[in-house]
Amino acid sequence: MSIELWVSFAVACFVLVSIPGPTVLLVVSYALGRGRQTAIATVPGVVLGDFTAMTVSLLGAGAIIAASATLFTVLKIVGALYLVWLGIGLWREGGKMTAVAAEPSEKALGKMFWNSWLVTALNPKGIVFFIAFVPQFVDQSQPVLLQFAVLEGTFLFFAGLNVLLWALLAGKLRQQFQKPGLIKVIKRLGGSFLVGAGLLTAMVQRA
Repeated sequence: MSIELWVSFAVACFVLVSIPGPTVLLVVSYALGRGRQTAIATVPGVVLGDFTAMTVSLLGAGAIIAASATLFTVLKIVGALYLVWLGIGLWREGGKMTAVAAEPSEKALGKMFWNSWLVTALNPKGIVFFIAFVPQFVDQSQPVLLQFAVLEGTFLFFAGLNVLLWALLAGKLRQQFQKPGLIKVIKRLGGSFLVGAGLLTAMVQRA
């Protein structure tokens, strides 16, 4: 792969991951409600979710999903319902405080990790995007698998860095507000964002 082609892909990745989607909303909601320590779990979860979606897409399953209206719809609805369920759960927590300075429990971190992975991996728009976008940067005259590895690594780097910055920023803002009333508003705002992201995901149409 030429350096020019790689730079073009890297720039495209930077621009694309900078646009907030359901994954970013989930990470921000966790950080606002429970502190920036949530990045410990959500960032690896997002990276693994993107890795799963990219790998599945590039291996060909994404092409089947993109071609099948039924499979696309099923995946879309499952992902949308999951986001709505997470949003309702965050809304119902109300003003319950979670210590900012304390380390989250392993159970809490595990739950955040798997939620982040599932929301990212189940994003049908992402799967279709990967199979339509990534191959455009592959030089057919060179070894394909090695190029896919480079492209995946590049995208995952920017995706991970993006959600890390969002989590740290949201967590820092959260530390400025310690009153239960404000925490309640923040959590309900985050929950509303997740529900909205779920509804938007449900309305995604196949290209």
